[in-house]
Amino acid sequence: MPTLNALVAYCDRRTRRTAFQDAPGAVNGLQLANNGRVTRIGAAVDAGVVPFRQAVAAGVDFLIVHHGMYWDMPRPLTGPAYDRVATLIHGNCALYSSHLPLDAHPAIGNNALLARQLGLRPDRGFIPNEGGPIGCTAPSRLTRSALRAQLEKLYPRVIAIECGSDRPRRIAFCSGSGNSAIPLLAAAGADTLVTGELREEHFNFAQEHGLNLFLCGHYATEVHAVKALAAELAARFKLPWEFIPTGNPL
Repeated sequence: MPTLNALVAYCDRRTRRTAFQDAPGAVNGLQLANNGRVTRIGAAVDAGVVPFRQAVAAGVDFLIVHHGMYWDMPRPLTGPAYDRVATLIHGNCALYSSHLPLDAHPAIGNNALLARQLGLRPDRGFIPNEGGPIGCTAPSRLTRSALRAQLEKLYPRVIAIECGSDRPRRIAFCSGSGNSAIPLLAAAGADTLVTGELREEHFNFAQEHGLNLFLCGHYATEVHAVKALAAELAARFKLPWEFIPTGNPL
């Protein structure tokens, strides 16, 4: 039976965990241990009482999440904060979190997978970080309308702000929040961004700077990497795995 330490070591190496400068509350890596053995792997976008309960009910004892449970810590372990920790401990479920390392990964990262699901091949990075670029860009022959149509087939809700070229030669990808990506688009040679969400002010910015912005949902654009890492880990250690959906519409 695979050990918790073996799975954590694999995830740390595969994601290059220690290379990235992330928000302090991200706490990438193992956030809570179990009894040291793993029999079933789970993947979820967000830490939370509901996905934790779902994972435990499914027999998951190693759960990979993109957004971990310590963003607003330290705070007293009462109320929902206590419920999160207690659910994992009582269910013997370890929690592993990977934020920016799983956005940036060139093979199993959210942004690379966003590009590849459109049939595009990323060839440049943008949004710099010590560990390497977080976002990516890809050359494209898609028309703007064809890009929008493909995204609408892949995602339940797409907000399209179309103020850029009809035939974008290069498309940029930034899963989740694209706020940090907007000022970097011109230097990346792109006028088109596929992302999860933006601030209200970026509508005027797109009009003034001639940008195409496609907002597909923060949650929806960040399901890809946790699924990919869980599937790879399951194949490596010959374990079952499953995705824990929460139906988050944001």
